[in-house]
Amino acid sequence: MHRLIPLFALWLLAPTPAHAAESNLVVSSRATVSLVSATNEAAGTSVKLGLLFRLKPDWHIYWSDPGDAGEPPSIAITTPKGATSGPFAYPAPHWLVASGVGDYTETGTALLPFTLHLPQASVTNIAATANWLVCNPKICVPEHGTFNLTLPGGASASPQAPLFAQAAAEMPRVSPFHAIIAPDGILAITGSGLDRAAVKTAHVYPDDPAAIVNAAPQTLGFVKGGFTLALHPADAKKPLKSLAGVLEITDPSGQTQALRIAAQPGAAPAPLTSTPWYVWIGGALLGGLILNLMPCVFPVLAIKALAVARLGHDDRARARAESLAYTAGAILAMLALGGVLLALRAAGSAVGWGFQFQSPAFIAIMAWLIFTVGLNFAGAFEISGLENLGAGLAARGGLLGSFATGLLAVVVATPCTAPFMGGALAAALAAPLILGLSIFAALGLGIALPFLLIALSPGIARLLPRPGAWMDVLRQFLAFPMFATAIWLLWVMALEAGAGGVLIVGAGAVLIGFAVWLLRFRRLVARGLAIVALIAAALLLPRIIPAGATGKGANTTLPSAVAFSPKTLAVLRAAGKPVFIDMTAAWCITCQVNERVALAPARVQAAFRAHHVTLMTGDWTRRDPAITRYLAAHGRDGVPLYVFYPPDHAPPEILPQILTPSIVTSALAGSWTK
Repeated sequence: MHRLIPLFALWLLAPTPAHAAESNLVVSSRATVSLVSATNEAAGTSVKLGLLFRLKPDWHIYWSDPGDAGEPPSIAITTPKGATSGPFAYPAPHWLVASGVGDYTETGTALLPFTLHLPQASVTNIAATANWLVCNPKICVPEHGTFNLTLPGGASASPQAPLFAQAAAEMPRVSPFHAIIAPDGILAITGSGLDRAAVKTAHVYPDDPAAIVNAAPQTLGFVKGGFTLALHPADAKKPLKSLAGVLEITDPSGQTQALRIAAQPGAAPAPLTSTPWYVWIGGALLGGLILNLMPCVFPVLAIKALAVARLGHDDRARARAESLAYTAGAILAMLALGGVLLALRAAGSAVGWGFQFQSPAFIAIMAWLIFTVGLNFAGAFEISGLENLGAGLAARGGLLGSFATGLLAVVVATPCTAPFMGGALAAALAAPLILGLSIFAALGLGIALPFLLIALSPGIARLLPRPGAWMDVLRQFLAFPMFATAIWLLWVMALEAGAGGVLIVGAGAVLIGFAVWLLRFRRLVARGLAIVALIAAALLLPRIIPAGATGKGANTTLPSAVAFSPKTLAVLRAAGKPVFIDMTAAWCITCQVNERVALAPARVQAAFRAHHVTLMTGDWTRRDPAITRYLAAHGRDGVPLYVFYPPDHAPPEILPQILTPSIVTSALAGSWTK
């Protein structure tokens, strides 16, 4: 009996014998790997083989696209000579994010089938070498194995055939659905049966590891006849033109299906919304009304004040007509901005509300226009050419002025969003064309509503002072806010196009001032020179060269802020660290006021340090697709946006668009409530 014990121990320590149609086992503390065959003999000059991994818990190998790190397994056939192996077939992988790194992995028991093409029939011995990387969340270990497989012959199906059958059932099949990828990374999948009742979660695994930000979440949305996934292109400067890979869809019961897709370029369909249309119209109207109280309207308060002052005359019919003209101008300007924005989004451009202020040429034109209005208010010139066109046009001079005032008020005063506007804008950009334009029209009506109510209400109008000489003094005084607005636009130009852009705006202002001075003379030569000066100013616009990408804190007053980066945010969130996101822009006056009043004070900065919160600033002064996508993911299409990510992976909180120090400090302390 004592002699049998050592023999029994030796039997336990002996290598595990290979099963029929299975090679020797390569065993480590992390995995057991072997080469297996689906059949006991080759079918002519080919045989179905597979590399079989039995991975220990918490260990994984990598998919064909490993993601941000890792390497997929590889195999080389050494016997028989001349044999060639096809590529591995992979089941849908698992998505693994650790420390901001996104990987695609295989775990548990994973069979990677492939077809071996033989130089001749009746081959029974196959030898191969393979390499693979096996990892857990902390370390990776490269492993290597040499495999010898003997096909026993006989029955066609081997004992390992069920493994191949199961692997075949788990392999992605060709998708029956239509797939479109928009340049900004919105993947749209449409087809029969793809609704909220059938799709609980979805994830796409690209074939190209450099196609998207692999660690970024893929937000699920629904469209008519399907759903969308918001992907993040790896290179924000290179829009996605195609996307191939595996799409995994999970239904509410937990059943999954893996589909191979090849998405073609196109515009994503409008997302579905369960909110009635009249709610968005009402929100837009209320948001436009509140916008009159936002700091964003300060640049045009002078224009509005002068327009209101003109309503104090006794001609009520004229007052009503002017208010309606002002309202028409505001609505038309909003429709034009909304129409251009909808067209750009449909064409695949990653733009959002206030996009016009991201163009240095637009900033230059607005600076010159505001400067010219200031010169007019100051009395440098009068726009008096209309009376020469006939009595009819002369009678409508006030209407044209009110209409132009409404146009300018909207164009200059709407780079920011007010409460209720964020959801309405997002709905407008996602809704069908007619509803989208209706929402923009409601925004314009909301902006013009105070002016309209004053004119249409006799009681309010009677409270206004009667027109008189004081209006000339008021107009001259209001020239200075216009000049201040022009200086603000010059500062924005410095951020967007540097010193060269400022020089061009200054030179254009001189040419415009020279043209205005020449218009004082009624000689034909003087007016011709004025036209030449204006043309020269216009020819300066193409010479404005936008500066490079915005750097850290380019327009922020917050020295402790770091530049917004989706990857950095993912790393911080994966570590459970608190983060405060400040989405801002130099041309957003509300943003600048919030930074100085609610974020920059010493006690607020001390609260950031005390709670170990990373303050991250996203500068949207110039176009930044990454920020545009972040805004869209939070239901916004404009700035400001403030999001606080509490520690320990708690859900994020969106703060109001008008901040106070107490709101910020309460949020950091976890005691803020809506």
